[in-house]
Amino acid sequence: MSVLDKVIAAVTPPESAETRIKAREEARRTAMSGDWLDQILTHHEQIDAAFDRAEAATDAGERTTALKELGALLTGHSMAEEAVVYPQLSHDHKGPMGMSYQEQQAAKVQVALLEELDPLSQDWTDKLDHLRGAVAHHIYEEEGSRFLKLHEELPPDVQARMTQRYREETKRYSTGLA
Repeated sequence: MSVLDKVIAAVTPPESAETRIKAREEARRTAMSGDWLDQILTHHEQIDAAFDRAEAATDAGERTTALKELGALLTGHSMAEEAVVYPQLSHDHKGPMGMSYQEQQAAKVQVALLEELDPLSQDWTDKLDHLRGAVAHHIYEEEGSRFLKLHEELPPDVQARMTQRYREETKRYSTGLA
């Protein structure tokens, strides 16, 4: 972990696991089966599971494979969100939209940097842990506020269009997301 990573982690402590669980539960209660928010929550759960697999991997081959899967999930998911959901944030939520783009770009860079490290090294483990914390915080922000506000504010016709478009973008960018 770089010095900058350590400083950022020290001044922005992550929310607790309990707080993240409560936010996801609230988002699940808000989402309607199959709508754009439901699809996103499913992807977030898949991303969490991919982090679990990467952390549990014990040899270099397993870690490399798990990282490739995680990277594909993160990239496909972020492309779908950026194409469908973030433009809706641009209307009245420009601050959260800009932050969302930055966070997702940073995650892509961190995955690329992880690919350059020895998968059995402590640096790899530390960077994966840092990436997981950053992604968990990003997901919390989306599930706890950013996307819930959109879900309540947008009219049904826009929500229906987003649901269809999100499904299309998911298919376009990632076969690993269901």
